[in-house]
Amino acid sequence: MTRFASAYVRIIDRINFRLGRLVMYGIFFMVGVLLWSSISKTFFLPSLWTLEVAQFAMVAYYILGGPYSIQLGANVRMDLFYGGWSARKKAWFDAFTVLFLIFYLGVLLYGGLESTSYSIAYNERNPTAWRPLLWPVKVIMCIGILLMLLQAVSELIKDVARIREQPV
Repeated sequence: MTRFASAYVRIIDRINFRLGRLVMYGIFFMVGVLLWSSISKTFFLPSLWTLEVAQFAMVAYYILGGPYSIQLGANVRMDLFYGGWSARKKAWFDAFTVLFLIFYLGVLLYGGLESTSYSIAYNERNPTAWRPLLWPVKVIMCIGILLMLLQAVSELIKDVARIREQPV
């Protein structure tokens, strides 16, 4: 593996690992928001913002946690044939299929950037009673998709190294 590829994998893996470990604690924020929602509906006036804040937090949670999940290999995989394959055959299959993921994430990022730029330009708001701005959550989505794309490229580099039987 070249020095550039090795540095790329090391940097992207480190960024996504640390961000994933940090975002993992976002579940406590969501629980707090939903707990407040239940308490306010029972004892006070219902809050207008709790459902949308919980939804936005959930988007950040799974979008920013996606690269960490890819890095750990925690994604769903059909193990009927894959489990019995050699490490090299798995690397060949993963290197081929990750190309589809890279294409998909590229198209998704393009659409996300277009939607985000529209949202910023027109000050787009959610059509609800609370009417929060949508561009912050769209920016988080674009960052998460970009990090997922970078992690997918990192996985491709690691698969090619496994195919060549080089140290990762």
